[in-house]
Amino acid sequence: MPQSSAEKMPSVYLYIPNIIGYFRIIINFIAFAVCYSNRLLFAILYFFSFVLDGVDGWFARKFDQASTFGAVLDMVTDRVSTACLLALLSQCYRPGLVFLMLLGLDITSHWFQMYSSFLSGKTSHKDVKNTGNWLLKVYYEYRPFMAFCCVSCEVLYIILFLFADEKSTSLLSACRGVLKQGPLTVLVFISTLVGWAVKQVTNIIQMKTAADTCVEFDPKRSK
Repeated sequence: MPQSSAEKMPSVYLYIPNIIGYFRIIINFIAFAVCYSNRLLFAILYFFSFVLDGVDGWFARKFDQASTFGAVLDMVTDRVSTACLLALLSQCYRPGLVFLMLLGLDITSHWFQMYSSFLSGKTSHKDVKNTGNWLLKVYYEYRPFMAFCCVSCEVLYIILFLFADEKSTSLLSACRGVLKQGPLTVLVFISTLVGWAVKQVTNIIQMKTAADTCVEFDPKRSK
C-alpha cells in the first residue's frame, strides 16, 4: 500500500530547529543545576541557550521546517528559562517583588498575545500587521530591534546575577556597584538597561492590545 505524502514527511518532532529546542532545554537544566556553585558557567550556558534561540529560527527558515509545535516549544522554553532566572534574582535582591512582577508581566503579555493571535486566525504571535501601535510593529517587524531588546534583557539579568552578593542586597546598591566597574562593563550595562526598558514597555502595550482583541472576540462570535 503506497504511503501518503504526510507519512513520507519526517516527523515534526525531528525537525532540526525542534531538535535544537530540545538541546536548549538540556542546557538550561544544566545551567540552573550549577547556578549556585558556578555562576560563571551558569552565565555561559544560559547565554549559549539564548543564542541557540536565534539559530533554530535560521534553520527553520533555511530548511522550510517552521511549525506550530516549534513556535510553541520555542516560546515556552524562552518564557520558562527567563522566569527561572527572574525567580533566582528575586532571592538575591531587595525588593524581590520587582523581579516577580517582571516575571508575571512577561508570561501574561506573551500568553495574551499568543491566544489573541489564534483567535484572530493568525499563524504566528509575531504577526502584528493589523495593530495600530507603532512600537509593537517596529518590535516585531524589524528583527534587529527585537533582537537588541531581547538580548539586552537577558544580558542585564545575567549581569545582575553575576554581581549579586551571597546575602540579599539592595538592587540600587548593586546597580551603583556595576557603574563603578570598567568603561566597557558600564557601557554594556547602560545599553542593556535601555533595551530592557523598551522591552518592558512593549510587553505592557502587547498585553493591552492582545487583551482588547480577546474582549472584542465575544461580540463578534455572538453575531
